[in-house]
Amino acid sequence: MVTFAIALIALVLGYAFYGKFIERLFGADPNREVPSKSMADGVDYIAMPTWKAYMIQFLNIAGLGPIFGAIMGAKFGTASYLWIVFGTIFAGSVHDYLSGMLSVRNGGESLPQLVGRYLGTPVQKVFMVFSMILLVLVGAVFVSQPADILVRLTGESMSINAWIGIIFVYYLLATLFPIDKIIGKLYPIFGAALLFMAVGIMIALFVNHPPLPEMWNGFGVKYDKNPIFPMMFISIACGAISGFHATQSPLMARCLTNESKGRVIFYGAMVSEGIVALIWAAAATAYFGEHGTDNTAAQIVLDISKTWLGKVGGLLAVIGVVAAPISSGDTALRSARLIVADFLKKKQKTIGSRLAISIPLFVITFFALFYSLRDKEGFNVIWRYFAWSNQALSVFTLWAITVYLRSKGKNVLVTLIPAMFMSMVTCTYILIAKEGFNLPWYIAYSGGAAFTLLLLGIFLAKRDKLK
Repeated sequence: MVTFAIALIALVLGYAFYGKFIERLFGADPNREVPSKSMADGVDYIAMPTWKAYMIQFLNIAGLGPIFGAIMGAKFGTASYLWIVFGTIFAGSVHDYLSGMLSVRNGGESLPQLVGRYLGTPVQKVFMVFSMILLVLVGAVFVSQPADILVRLTGESMSINAWIGIIFVYYLLATLFPIDKIIGKLYPIFGAALLFMAVGIMIALFVNHPPLPEMWNGFGVKYDKNPIFPMMFISIACGAISGFHATQSPLMARCLTNESKGRVIFYGAMVSEGIVALIWAAAATAYFGEHGTDNTAAQIVLDISKTWLGKVGGLLAVIGVVAAPISSGDTALRSARLIVADFLKKKQKTIGSRLAISIPLFVITFFALFYSLRDKEGFNVIWRYFAWSNQALSVFTLWAITVYLRSKGKNVLVTLIPAMFMSMVTCTYILIAKEGFNLPWYIAYSGGAAFTLLLLGIFLAKRDKLK
């Protein structure tokens, strides 16, 4: 429990001190006009109170990743704690804050437009494809697992297809309606349930005091087929760093009332998600010690919630776990609509213009969803591709932010180091993983290192021109 407590305190201190440092580095200006005021349209550009914008951002990014990803990553031992802490403070929160504030500074631009602005049109086109694949996968993955949990709760009264249909109807409404009509009203309720879940599980950890691994007893278990590097860094994505987050940040960049609120909304939401991931990693570690690792993540969530929080508390916790991915899935599809609209330069004022883009996106998401529902392996394949494309997106974003910082003559190390690390992670993973090229470890590691050094070389060769 000592390692868990230290990690928890470190995350809070990271927000207080490193978050403030990143805010000063960016130069947030409280007197600068923001898009919610200069571009208000009553649909996507709507000024929102800071607490509500924070809650929406938190729920946008806190889907299955910090819960299911942390549960799967917990199999690697205390190494998962370290990645959640250092990844959240020095990579994920920096990534989320700077991408969000860059969107604010550029009229609420979607992420592909921002990447194109700093990395060029060819990279923007590649990034556009990655973004749409990821957002569709999020829409698919973040439907199937909440539906699975709901079926387990309701028994035979409703089938998984019925729950999927209900969730998709909600998705469509949340994608089409102005952001303050559905998302703005429901997310505070969902957020309260999710925060209750996290706090409840954390208190149960301290009260029950289960035996947890400590960092001085070793940082993890060696897996021949699933080495900690890069597997753990792909498994624990949303709880440490996630490219998906930067696709969501423009939603709140268009609703921010003042640049000084950015640290709470973007950096703060990521730290909150890191805390959720840390709590579930610790809870899963305790669960594995008693029950083994054979159960699915959905079953583990149900078992822990009911056992530690009782019937009422367990029900509220499960509602939080169900609400989190659903609230990420709807905004993923909303972001996909906005990205396509920005790319095509199509205004989204009318319901017809929104439907014209949304319907094809929903059809594609349906195909991905039913592939994931074929069997357990179908979902695992979809999840692994989601996790990899998620981290690959963070690579694009971090390099774009690094170019921006260099162009302004600011300290680039805050994003250059995470950009290089995540470049190594994503390239090594796709070379070594079964769903990738399935190469021997020494070739995968060498290839990952070569790719990372190539990107660094390109950046260094152009750094003077950028400034």
